[in-house]
Amino acid sequence: MEQMSLFDDRQETAPLASRLRPETLAEYVGQQHLIGPGKPLRLLIERDQVTSMIFWGPPGVGKTTLARIIAHTTRAAFVEFSAVTSGIKEVREVMAKAEENRRAGQRTILFTDEIHRFNKAQQDAFLPFVEKGSIILIGATTENPSFEINAALLSRCKVFILRQLTEDDLLALLKQALESPKGFGGQRIEITEDQLRAIARFANGDARTALNTLEMAVLNGEIGSDGSVTVTDVVLADCMNRRSLLYDKSGEEHYNLISALHKSMRNSDPDAAVYWLCRMLDGGEEPLYIARRLVRFASEDVGMADSQALPLAISVYQACHYLGMPECDVHLTHAVVYLSMAPKSNALYVACGEAKDDIRERPAEPVPLQIRNAPTALMKQAGYGAGYQYAHDTEEKLTRMTCLPDSLQGRRYYQPTDQGQEEKVRERLEAILRWKAGDDR
Repeated sequence: MEQMSLFDDRQETAPLASRLRPETLAEYVGQQHLIGPGKPLRLLIERDQVTSMIFWGPPGVGKTTLARIIAHTTRAAFVEFSAVTSGIKEVREVMAKAEENRRAGQRTILFTDEIHRFNKAQQDAFLPFVEKGSIILIGATTENPSFEINAALLSRCKVFILRQLTEDDLLALLKQALESPKGFGGQRIEITEDQLRAIARFANGDARTALNTLEMAVLNGEIGSDGSVTVTDVVLADCMNRRSLLYDKSGEEHYNLISALHKSMRNSDPDAAVYWLCRMLDGGEEPLYIARRLVRFASEDVGMADSQALPLAISVYQACHYLGMPECDVHLTHAVVYLSMAPKSNALYVACGEAKDDIRERPAEPVPLQIRNAPTALMKQAGYGAGYQYAHDTEEKLTRMTCLPDSLQGRRYYQPTDQGQEEKVRERLEAILRWKAGDDR
C-alpha cells in the first residue's frame, strides 16, 4: 500500500516504460473505444465523476496507466494498493482512513492492481465501504471478473474491457519514445520503420514489452563517432531472441507463412506443414494465433470427415494456453500432423457459405408455424405449433414435416462427401431424403 506521489526524483534512472508512462489522456495510446472523444470513460475522467470500476484486459495495455491518469485529474485522495502484498489488516487500515476522509468531505479512490488475487474475505472487506461511498474502487485484472470477483462487489462496479494494443498502436508508442524528451528525444537514434514494426509485432500487444525491447536495442546499438546510436538487425534479433522475426514492413511474410501452413495441411503434406509451423514459431509468432487457425482448419478443411479433429485442435489450443513457448511447440506439431493426415472435406464450409448467401440475397423468411414454440394460449390460437410432428413418437424417429420456409423447400446446403467418416454421414442423409420423399427402399 502506498500513497501515490506525483513527483518522483528517480525519473532519470527509471526504465523507459516508466519514464514514458502517460500523465494525460492526450498522451495515452490505444483504447479509443473507451477514451476517445465523447467516449464514456473519457467523460467520467474529464468531469471528475469516477465511480467504482474494474479494468479488465491483457498485460501491458494500460490498466495501471489509466488509474494514474485518474490520479492526476481527480480531486479525490488516491491510494495505490497491492493485492499481492496486502492482507485484511491493511485493507481495514485503508478503509478507516477513507472513512475519515469521507466525513471530512473528501473522496478516496483506491486503486488495486491484480484485484483477482484477493480472496473472498478480502474482497468482502471492501464491500460495505464501496456501498456507502467511503471509497471509489478501481481494480485492474487480467482475469475474467465474472469468475474472479465476488458477485456482490462486481455488481457495484462498472467493468471496462481494455483491448490488446494493435501493431499500429505500438508503432506510435515506439515513435513517441524516440521523440519524447522523457525517452530518447535528446539522442540521435538510427532505427528503421521495419525494425520498429518488428518490435511492435514481437511485443504482441504489450506496450511494456515493446518499450523494454526498444530500450535494450538502443542500449546495445552501435555508437558512432558523432554520438549517434544505430540499431542493427543483428542487435535487434539478439534482443528479441528471435532470428526470423524481422518480417517486411507490410507484414506480408506473416500472411505468407500462415498461408503456407494452411495449404500444406490441406494438401496432406505433414513435412511441409511442420516446417512452416516451425518457421512461424522461430519468427516469434504467437502460438495461440497458430492454435486458433488450427481450430478453424479442423472444421473448414476436415469437418465431418473426421469429427475428432476439432476437439483435438481445441485441446492443443488449451495446452498452448497452459504451457506457452517453448514447451507447447510439440502440441502444435501434434495438431498439424493430425490435421495433415486427416481425410479432408470442405462440405461444412460450403454449406455455411451458401446459407449466408441466401440470407443476404433473399427476404428474411418467417419461421414456419409448425416449428414455432407456443407457450401461451394466444400463440396456440394464432396457429403456432399447429401440425408439429414429434420425431421421437415415430418408429423411424423421422417425420415428413418441413422445417425450411416455403421459398426454400428442397434447398440443400450440406452436401457430404465420401471422405473418411463423412461417407457414412452421406449414406444416412441420402436414406433420410429418400424416406421423406416417400421412397422407403
